[in-house]
Amino acid sequence: MEPDILELESFLPYRLYRLADAVSREFSRIYRDRHGLTRPEWRTLSGLGQCGTMTATELGEQSAMHKTKVSRAVAELERRRWLTRTPDENDRRVEHLALTKAGLAAYREMVPLAIAFERELLGRLGAEERAAIVSGVTALEAKLTPEQGIGPRRAPPVDQS
Repeated sequence: MEPDILELESFLPYRLYRLADAVSREFSRIYRDRHGLTRPEWRTLSGLGQCGTMTATELGEQSAMHKTKVSRAVAELERRRWLTRTPDENDRRVEHLALTKAGLAAYREMVPLAIAFERELLGRLGAEERAAIVSGVTALEAKLTPEQGIGPRRAPPVDQS
């Protein structure tokens, strides 16, 4: 008997990964063209812009990035003077990261561009498709364990227009 063959093109985890990568690459053109940022740098900038002060460990968990990618992104944003590091008072191995005024300005410049990108991306779908993808992704996120660091802090709004 022949072993079963997994058709990757119909395997949902593979499809989700490829879709997420394609969307991420398309969006990356915006922040790369605007500020010359890499994906890890954008994720670090946006994480700090959304949450304020965070540690590198927290950033890695929030963005699902390996600690070496976080470390390189932090170093580059610090080189640009877009973030500061403050040692923890109780544990010198831990640093609290925060955006500077310049970093916050870059983040705030990118927010409307990110929202417009999401709106345009969802605009490629009909109203029912938009609602289905948002609710489907939210349902999958809710079923995954919190240890995996998956899921939004709040459910995104669904534009019914």
